[in-house]
Amino acid sequence: MKASYSTLCELFKYSTEAFSDRTMNRSYDSEAGYTYGEFRQTCERLSGLLSRHGVGAEDRVAIYSTGHPNWSVAFFTAVAFGRVAVPVLPDFSGNEAQHVLEHSGAKVLFVSAKQLAKLSEEVLSGLSLVIGVETLEVLRDNSADAAYANISTPLPESLAAIIYTSGTTGAAKGVMLQHRNFMANVTAGFHFYPIGRKDVLLSILPLAHAYELSLGMLYPFAAGSIVYYISKAPTPSYLMKVMQDVRPTAMLTVPLIIEKVYKGNIVPMLRKSPFLHWMDQHMHRLLCLLVGRRMVKTFGGRMRFFGIGGAKLDVNVERFLHEARFPYYIGYGLTECAPLLALCRYNETVPGQIGKAVYGVELRLDDLNPETGEGEIVARGENIFPGYFRDEERTRSAFTEDGWFRTGDLAAVDERGCYTIKGRIGNMIVGASGENIYPEEIEKVAREIPQIEDIIVVSRGKKLVALVKCVDSLFDLANAKDDEQTRAAVESFKRTVSDYVNSRVSAASQLNSIELMTKPFEKTATLKIRRFLYSKDAPTV
Repeated sequence: MKASYSTLCELFKYSTEAFSDRTMNRSYDSEAGYTYGEFRQTCERLSGLLSRHGVGAEDRVAIYSTGHPNWSVAFFTAVAFGRVAVPVLPDFSGNEAQHVLEHSGAKVLFVSAKQLAKLSEEVLSGLSLVIGVETLEVLRDNSADAAYANISTPLPESLAAIIYTSGTTGAAKGVMLQHRNFMANVTAGFHFYPIGRKDVLLSILPLAHAYELSLGMLYPFAAGSIVYYISKAPTPSYLMKVMQDVRPTAMLTVPLIIEKVYKGNIVPMLRKSPFLHWMDQHMHRLLCLLVGRRMVKTFGGRMRFFGIGGAKLDVNVERFLHEARFPYYIGYGLTECAPLLALCRYNETVPGQIGKAVYGVELRLDDLNPETGEGEIVARGENIFPGYFRDEERTRSAFTEDGWFRTGDLAAVDERGCYTIKGRIGNMIVGASGENIYPEEIEKVAREIPQIEDIIVVSRGKKLVALVKCVDSLFDLANAKDDEQTRAAVESFKRTVSDYVNSRVSAASQLNSIELMTKPFEKTATLKIRRFLYSKDAPTV
């Protein structure tokens, strides 16, 4: 990006002219895709179609689809012409999607075939236009004889998108993001890690999430890079094949994916081979470097930027990546910040940290505890949202009296200005004697046990209970009640977990009981567990 642009409209015009003949995106599983020039023509054609059907400036355009080159078309058909995009997470149920469409007042819906099947006739009949993402054909036209609607040139403070979060606390909220919010993140990306025309990105996360939208779509669009999209779930085996074919230089992911690769492939490999096990004991650093090189080769051989964000990475997995010198980068942020606040490089960090504030962002700790040095991270910058859509009360509570955004994350900062997250203030548990207990710290210890796939710690009757999802191969929990041997193995494992954790945490953080989940945890788009669903009872053994 040769100049500084303040709106997505300006960025749209710049990139589609500067990189006109270059490939912009491709679908790994089909022939879909565009050059930057073709992309501009398609967006302009669709914008004209929307205007003729009465959809103009400031009208809301919803997008309910998995990753696809036409997702970008739908987004820029909205934001480059003064309309407002409303991304809908593809794993939202029909009822959740209906709430977003109705609350946002969307007139148009771009929808994939799979997501279309979730919507009722009542919902579809309430929209002016329904357009298929795969074909860009009009599926439903309820606009009648609507008058032609004009477009506009957006300003930096113009509303660009309303993103409805599916958070760990349960209540979906519409985050309003302005053009300048997105552009501030794009600028921060160039200052931290410049990419260019030769870069190839692989997109595996929902574009309706601000993390993938800003850094996985808008940033490479500004740089003239190419992005590949996949249509299937990003399982480790499928991803390995895709990366061997695409050979990406950069990609974004969430902790659970790389944790599964580590626990499902690397750890078993080290345990099965006597030689590798010996190297791990006597030449650990060398072994890590060798495995790190092998990982880069397995990921296509060209990986230079492997971004991890959206949730906290298991510190043991990060230690391995750090020692392996695998090119990982930790990102921290929230949807309200479009989303980036802090970043750290693999060769300049301490495992467990989220790094320093990115370009254009100021961070500080509020309500500092002088004994622990911990406080709430609050932020200020051009990337910070103006508020929640149609929710003034929640907007007021999101900011300090002097206008800084309250993240809700408790953290400490070292002398280098690097932050370490301790936990969510909303997740804090008050112990029997009034102590502040942060369940994430207990969970971090428990995740050192290889057989644990997922865990959350909840409070029930002033007692700490660990809800544990084991790796699938460990027990046949469906038959645990009828099989004495399985029951004995389950009880033995529970004692192992309890003994391991309680010997490593404070007296106030001692686990009182362990329950094994019979089903996977329900998660957000970035694969964080939706904790509010498990505050009471869940199907356990």
